[in-house]
Amino acid sequence: MSVRRTACNLCEAICGVLVTVENGRVTDIRGDKSDPLSRGHICPKAVALRDLQEDPDRLTTPVRKTPDGWQDISWEAAYELVVDRLSAIQQEHGRNSVGVYLGNPNVHSLGALTHMPTMVRQLRTRNRFSATSIDQLPQMLSSYLLYGHQLMVAVPDIDRTSYLLMLGANPLASNGSMMTAPGFGKRLQELRKRGGRLVVVDPRRTETAAVADEHHFVRPGTDAAFLLAVIHEVIAQGFARTAEYVDGFAAVEDAVQAWTPERAADVTGIPADAIRRTAREFAEADRAACYGRVGVSTQQFGAICQWAIQVLNIITGNLDRPGGTMFPRPAVNTLLGMGRGHVGVWKSRVRGLPEFGGELPVSTMADEILTPGDGQIRAMVTVAGNPVLSTPDGRRLDEALDSLDFMVAIDPYINETTRHADVILPPAPPLERDHYDIVFHQLAVRNTARWNNAVLPKPASSRHDWEIFRDLGLALVRRTPWGRRRAEVTARLRTPPRWIVDAGLRIGPYRLSLGKLRRSPGGVDLGPLQPALPAALHQKSKRIDLAQRMILDDLPRLDTLAPVASGELLLIGRRHLRNNNSWMHNSERLVKGRPRHHLLMHPDDLTDRCLTDGQLVTVTSAAGSIAVEVASSNDIMPGVVSLPHGFGHNRPGARLTIANQVPGPSANDITDPHLTDPVAGTAAINGVPVTVTPA
Repeated sequence: MSVRRTACNLCEAICGVLVTVENGRVTDIRGDKSDPLSRGHICPKAVALRDLQEDPDRLTTPVRKTPDGWQDISWEAAYELVVDRLSAIQQEHGRNSVGVYLGNPNVHSLGALTHMPTMVRQLRTRNRFSATSIDQLPQMLSSYLLYGHQLMVAVPDIDRTSYLLMLGANPLASNGSMMTAPGFGKRLQELRKRGGRLVVVDPRRTETAAVADEHHFVRPGTDAAFLLAVIHEVIAQGFARTAEYVDGFAAVEDAVQAWTPERAADVTGIPADAIRRTAREFAEADRAACYGRVGVSTQQFGAICQWAIQVLNIITGNLDRPGGTMFPRPAVNTLLGMGRGHVGVWKSRVRGLPEFGGELPVSTMADEILTPGDGQIRAMVTVAGNPVLSTPDGRRLDEALDSLDFMVAIDPYINETTRHADVILPPAPPLERDHYDIVFHQLAVRNTARWNNAVLPKPASSRHDWEIFRDLGLALVRRTPWGRRRAEVTARLRTPPRWIVDAGLRIGPYRLSLGKLRRSPGGVDLGPLQPALPAALHQKSKRIDLAQRMILDDLPRLDTLAPVASGELLLIGRRHLRNNNSWMHNSERLVKGRPRHHLLMHPDDLTDRCLTDGQLVTVTSAAGSIAVEVASSNDIMPGVVSLPHGFGHNRPGARLTIANQVPGPSANDITDPHLTDPVAGTAAINGVPVTVTPA
């Protein structure tokens, strides 16, 4: 028996864990109190690492679809088949005839981050999509516009703040997102001990809102009006103060002039007095931070919301200030290895939506597959994603994937998406991989670093994800006519992840090395966040310009906000601590207990529609209809309904024994792909107009 240290990489919290191994099998997983970031905290998902390891549905060798069903195939034969088909399709139809979709788990894997981008670049296609455009894209866009880099994200210094204003976030369920803050509950207790306050703005009384000092219901999709009114009041009451390196304040003052608290109250449902008081309390707090997450990103005004959040922090002097919002200084500088970003360099073929950072909005992926013409997607590469369940109008995408000439999936499961693949290449599971968090140290509320060797040995017959990307990338370099800088690319693909991490540590700000981190497997504490501006800005001018034209020009669109049509409700999502999008429903320990798929509705809305608690109802949007049980809840704002995403299993061909028994429809069968933020291109999966009737 031995106890081995690693980090749970299933969500952004990157909690340190102690894994007990007996005779080659995991027998216990618990929190590592020596981890300087997570301090012993774990959630139920960490214990499910064992379930992923032992899941009999998990693929361990490549499989190929045949008329007789799935058949095992050797790695060499699988690589040859994949590269042959992709190359042939691109030679016949052009390089954009191959599309790529990258799922959320990729940013949680060291090997995917070090090797996948190089492999994908060898395809030379502009039809690249990812989960970013149904998640944090507006936040990355605002970081790019204001600070000069898409991943230079200002995170709340929660361990020192005295006033935290939170919109569209539920860290008691998410463990923090775009804000790596494991053990948020304990951090909130510490905030209270300092005499601090938490104020939550959300259409639902979430787990986090329930323990906040103050919670305001807000009509979905109107958060931007609230934020502009708060900024208006901060300026009107004379609280605004900006750093010397900040420009564009006059343009902001002019832009928010019409957004009085009274006007915002009519739109949002938040009383004008509450808006004024929030503005005053935020501005007067000695250390304050405003933070918004997926609820304010995945809506029609996501770009405005995330820009306004940054503006509020900046004009109150809380950016780059202890207890405000600050920039982490990770041991491996992620920003050096990732492009600054760009927006609108090209647009999607069918709907003309802008790219961001080289990726098109996923809401138009089905259009690009189904619409004939030059550049039509005829083959897909999906990596660690299940877009049939996680992206808008999943039914249409389901049909689109079925129409492809070829599809390859790099994924450990035959799920609702990968069942359409011709070849599946399964990577080794988390406990068989070395781990260093490249991305989430860049978003953490404290500077730390930890390296962990794999807990369990990888069988010789399986492959790490980085090895799959290496082998595919090398084959593409040899076979495609547009393989560029062959020697450089080949060397990059052949370099193991640990060498890349070691080099990053050595040139990083703390001059660490892999050897030094191995001597501290519980992690190294590098201290609290420190002021870094203006030197850390990625603009050549080292200045922040608040007057971003693409945002200011979009503000008049807020004038179109109007009451919903008679009988309509607004649909929002929700998250649960035991859920992780769609891909953790095959763990018995995570799905057991009371069903979590119900549609939440306020009692008054039930009464108005002559519905009863527990009744089966039909929910209809512009995209389609689903049937689901409704649950009465006073935790939901009147006029709003809530349905979690990631459900909708038990489809023909999916091999997920436990998930297939989990009830509940896919919320994305009724999210509307044409409901988007035109600036960021993000899908508006919150604030979707729906009707609810008896089934």
